[in-house]
Amino acid sequence: MKHTIVIVGLGLIGGSLALALKGFEDFEVVGVDVSQPTLRYAREHAVADRVCEDAAAVLGQADVVALALHPQGIVDFLSAYRDQFKPGTLVWDVCGVKSAVMQAAQVLPASVDFIGCHPMAGTEFSGIEHAFAEMFRDSHFILCRRPDSTPEHVALLERMAAHMGFRDVYQTTPEAHDALIAYTSQVMHIIAVSVCDDPMLFDCKGFEGSSFRGCTRVAALDVGLWTQLFSLNAPALLEVLDRLLANLRSYRDTLACGDQGRLSEKLAFSAARKRQMSLPGPDLLGPL
Repeated sequence: MKHTIVIVGLGLIGGSLALALKGFEDFEVVGVDVSQPTLRYAREHAVADRVCEDAAAVLGQADVVALALHPQGIVDFLSAYRDQFKPGTLVWDVCGVKSAVMQAAQVLPASVDFIGCHPMAGTEFSGIEHAFAEMFRDSHFILCRRPDSTPEHVALLERMAAHMGFRDVYQTTPEAHDALIAYTSQVMHIIAVSVCDDPMLFDCKGFEGSSFRGCTRVAALDVGLWTQLFSLNAPALLEVLDRLLANLRSYRDTLACGDQGRLSEKLAFSAARKRQMSLPGPDLLGPL
């Protein structure tokens, strides 16, 4: 008898999850979305084994439920459907903030195992029409288990991650995740949108190089999503922004005083730290 994975939310990430999970062990992949155009696209392009708009109609038969909604949408969904998961269900999410979502998951019955997850992949686009099965290849899969999460469910998530092509699985705490993501992802988006706020933006055509394009690529973000991500992780993000502002001020002051020796020392220090970090992997990890 087949098992069932239900993916709630068939946008860029949810649609890519459905495509990437096809053929995983003995699971049928069911996609759920309230948007009729999204469901029509999913049917026409066989994004999942089957799709529907009514989550309540399929949650009771699901062995695994993946929530691929905006952060507040996940919080609201957990509250609204808390009693409709069958006992023993594994529920996980793809949200870029973990503390707030895992706090919200406490409304679930003790018989439902919620594990916070974050696939470190994406693009600057949104919508199911941009979903693709290779989205997660060679990316990191972050997993935040609860104290009562079962080893069997953790192992199941690890097998799903391997099937989808993730390079590895990192286990961490919600607090550590949010602090690190504020630095590796959220502040990078703030840098990108801040650069695009400069009055020179529309005068730079013909003068922009790969560094400018790389820096600003993620500025064309999903406003609703990133408003929620920044807001829900504001304490950690503010700490990172304060450190960044101090570093920028240090470079500005060094330039202002005309001390080329000090500037050279600072550049050498920063460049050496980057070389020591030596991040391998694909260039296209997306706006994370």
